[in-house]
Amino acid sequence: MHRTTGNHGIKAAGGTVLTVLLLAFSLLLCPPGALAAPAGEESVSLPRSGIPYPGGFDQNTVGEIRGNVTRITIPASGPVQIQILSGRDPYTVIASPSWYWKDIGVEVTEGTELRVRGSKALGADGNLYMIAQEIRLLKTGRSLVLRDESGRPFWTGSRFGSSGSQTGFGSPLRGPGGSMGSPGGAGRGRR
Repeated sequence: MHRTTGNHGIKAAGGTVLTVLLLAFSLLLCPPGALAAPAGEESVSLPRSGIPYPGGFDQNTVGEIRGNVTRITIPASGPVQIQILSGRDPYTVIASPSWYWKDIGVEVTEGTELRVRGSKALGADGNLYMIAQEIRLLKTGRSLVLRDESGRPFWTGSRFGSSGSQTGFGSPLRGPGGSMGSPGGAGRGRR
């Protein structure tokens, strides 16, 4: 058995400490926001539910719910959350960032009947959640499309379709007849 003597361990630890101190010092010199990820790229766990947002969309759990809005929360930052009673089951629909919701200008109030397509999840708090892909206002037939077929949020990229207008594929708003399996409307691109 060969034993190493000397202060090699101390040298390595000292080098590691020096590296950490230099990294910390360089971070202090960076302008605020220089290291921030672009909007919508980094997922965070939502408080109480533990649902990753804006990630967390799982194509294996996509389904639809239909019900009446019991409450809508539009926070200063973070996602719009809509409470819906679907049959006997209460769901919290996680929509889009509040800035995107406001830009689109959709009016959803208590009592509005919605059909929501999205990824269902059971939160760490034991409540049912749906990460919305599309929200349809049943009274008007208007649809708000928040994510593409793979679940990628539209607010992380261009809202303009391949035609260069806001009415092509990728448009967040559609008129009556346009999706969720119904015929007509601008839509989901080629299949």
